[in-house]
Amino acid sequence: MKDFISVSPLRILEKSSHQGLGPGNLGVLVARAGVGKTACLIHIAFDKIFRQEKLVHISLEEGPEKVASYYNVIYYDLVKALNIDDDYEYRILMERNRMTLAYLNQSFDLERLEANLKNLTERLDFNPDTLIVDGLDFEKAEREVFEGLKKIALEFETEIWFSALSHRHIAETNERGIPYPCDKFDDLFSIIIQLQPEQAGIFLKLLKDHDRYQIPENSIRLDPNTFLALS
Repeated sequence: MKDFISVSPLRILEKSSHQGLGPGNLGVLVARAGVGKTACLIHIAFDKIFRQEKLVHISLEEGPEKVASYYNVIYYDLVKALNIDDDYEYRILMERNRMTLAYLNQSFDLERLEANLKNLTERLDFNPDTLIVDGLDFEKAEREVFEGLKKIALEFETEIWFSALSHRHIAETNERGIPYPCDKFDDLFSIIIQLQPEQAGIFLKLLKDHDRYQIPENSIRLDPNTFLALS
């Protein structure tokens, strides 16, 4: 779906030094509650799926049916916003190129994830290009969790995207300009993007691009209703 890819939020990485996140790397989208983290994560997922890449959506808060409903709602919003036909081929791409793993009631752990990914690759021949982890609590997670996920990214040659919840009342940033709650382990992330509401609209701001920090010239404005890139 070229129409969508041209307005995908991942357009922010067009000028990235590495043209994206890349296998073996971790990326994170930071935003306050209610701003649109999950919608943006699903847009990232669509960007991958419509490039005919394989994706695993890992949910720590919602079951597979709820996750599927999010994708369907956002997909139909895209169809309407872009004024394109609802094509059977696109829905087949979503079904064939996406798997969902749900770890509810604090059942998520690295060994279980690794075992499930091995099952997908060895038994189902489903080799994911991208993992999306939605619902991991950055405030409670220890550094070892992200180090373990980095190892998984390298082992399966996949990139992993996360969402991190920030707070209006916590304005802490480290010396590299990375906000709480990513400020203590930003070295483990290759891409850090902030989703920030401003008077002029909602903006995606690239805070870290592999070995580069504080990149003020690289931001895009999003449509507040569809989260598609405007500029």
